[in-house]
Amino acid sequence: MDQSQREITLRFLAEPQDVNFGGKVHGGAVMKWIDLAAYACAAGWSGRYCVTAYAGGIRFVSPIHVGNLVEVGAKVIYTGSSSMHIALEVYACDPKSLNRRLTTHCIVIMVAVDESGQTIKVPEWVPVTEEDIRQHESAIKLMDMRKQIGEEMQILR
Repeated sequence: MDQSQREITLRFLAEPQDVNFGGKVHGGAVMKWIDLAAYACAAGWSGRYCVTAYAGGIRFVSPIHVGNLVEVGAKVIYTGSSSMHIALEVYACDPKSLNRRLTTHCIVIMVAVDESGQTIKVPEWVPVTEEDIRQHESAIKLMDMRKQIGEEMQILR
């Protein structure tokens, strides 16, 4: 698999319709941008249509203002048989200064599906660098944590 398909960055300007009542870009808009970047990354890696299976661990670190240049980076950090774990980071800055600051980060799991909506195998991603290995191991730890959270959530049903 071509490693250049492993990462993607989307860039755009935050617009007035993205603002909440507090004057900052609302979390729903940021989550939409994250989902778009996760899809583009997963589709590029797998060569298939993909659907969102999970979005979690989202952390809103700093606000985004109208007119900010927003950059959403997405990167495959783990592949299962049909799933891809995508690490995402959102940065924002005044386009005149280009002093980027982290605003949001999270993990999204995308699943490749065929024309009938059935899961389909994706190419395996194998970590190479130390950072790749660290992120891959982190994805595995997060899978274990999600399983525990899922079990606890069953109690609330």
